[in-house]
Amino acid sequence: MALRISAPVVAGREQTPRRGWAMAGLSAAMFVVILDVSMVNLAGPTIREGLGLTSTELSIVVDSYLVAFAGLLLLGGRIADVLGGRRVFFAGLLIYIAASILCALAPSGEVLIAGRALQGIGAAVVTPSALSIVVGLYPDSRERARALGIWGAVAGAGSLLGVVLGGVVTQILGWQSVFWIPVPISVAVGIVVLLFVPPTHPQPGRFDAPGALTITLGVSAVALGMISAPENGWGSPLTLAALTIGIILLGAFVIVEKNSQQPLVPLGHLRKSNIVVANSVMLLVGGATVSMFFFLPQFQQGELGMTPALTGLSQLAIAIMIIVASLVAPALARLLGSTRALSMALLLLVGGLLWLAFDQTASGFSVSLLGAFLLIGIGIGLSGVYATTIAVRDGVAGETGLLSGLINASRQLGGAIGLAALVGVATISGTPEGGIDFTIAFLGLAAFATAAFGLSFIPTDSKHPTSAPAVDAHAH
Repeated sequence: MALRISAPVVAGREQTPRRGWAMAGLSAAMFVVILDVSMVNLAGPTIREGLGLTSTELSIVVDSYLVAFAGLLLLGGRIADVLGGRRVFFAGLLIYIAASILCALAPSGEVLIAGRALQGIGAAVVTPSALSIVVGLYPDSRERARALGIWGAVAGAGSLLGVVLGGVVTQILGWQSVFWIPVPISVAVGIVVLLFVPPTHPQPGRFDAPGALTITLGVSAVALGMISAPENGWGSPLTLAALTIGIILLGAFVIVEKNSQQPLVPLGHLRKSNIVVANSVMLLVGGATVSMFFFLPQFQQGELGMTPALTGLSQLAIAIMIIVASLVAPALARLLGSTRALSMALLLLVGGLLWLAFDQTASGFSVSLLGAFLLIGIGIGLSGVYATTIAVRDGVAGETGLLSGLINASRQLGGAIGLAALVGVATISGTPEGGIDFTIAFLGLAAFATAAFGLSFIPTDSKHPTSAPAVDAHAH
């Protein structure tokens, strides 16, 4: 996940040991957010069974987090700038802890959906404020590069551990455990940050609350319309009303941003071809990958008969290849250029998803499934780095954080809308539990990736074709 990077005013210079503890606490905050997202994906089928949810209702559980997180991420970073990163971090952490407890105690799908939305709000505040503090603690460029490298590595570790831990703890302790685990870790994080992170001073500025409100409600309405379509029909009043309201609100968001003195998304950036192409690609890749991690556990456990623990262990192949591909991406970009490398990455992703769609004959984990997972992991890892690189490569001083935050928001918004659309198309109507046609679902994933592949050939002018990518901490 590429996050908004801003440098707060930090009171005083700190000694290296103290900064080390501060870095550990802030990185652990990112770790727990990534860990929880990965664990919830693996626990999805068990949550569905435990609360008696349909596939549509389970998708709303996932989408409620995505919409809140994506819609408020840029606003969260702006609030951290204006009010001070440290105090905003604590506010977000308290929201996240309370939401995790609410999710763990949820007696129904409705309460769980509310809890997940609150978790998304908390994460949208915690993650940019934590990263802004890290940037402020390390003003030297070399030290900052090492710190951001640690940040990315910790986030990757959270993704890896979440894949394994999510399946294991769900199988042994039940789905509630994936929400209880972040609570003590978050409390420990809060204590470390309180003790070792120096105060950050507020800076003058304003919030673009209308922009955040219209984009969040607009995406929510569009997602609701798409998710409700299988049950109510695409021509039903609820579906049409939700889609219409969503489109109107998204149009209002554009008007708000055009007239705002400090918009979340300066519309002038959307006239640059590299930004438009990269964010469009990331929107589609987000739709494919977020939806894939929703469908895969249900497919593996429901259709292939795999246990939650084995499902998590098998998906390690995807997580490991994402990390490996991200590490080799810069060297490959120097050989091919970022644009050609992006096209190649998306072709691998399309191949892996088509492999998954047409090879569903085996039961349990198979060598064939492993092959598809390896291709998918490589495609996700490379495409995330290259799309981010293209989006930020021509940014002038002070723009990198904004452009990084924008492409991350594109990924999450694409995931929210893409998941809603694919659940709407792949849900088998007329069944009491709202079953899923996984062939249609996986073909839908491949269609998103194919569209992104086509967009990658649109020319993008650049002065720096192979510049370093921004931090990406939510690749999985």
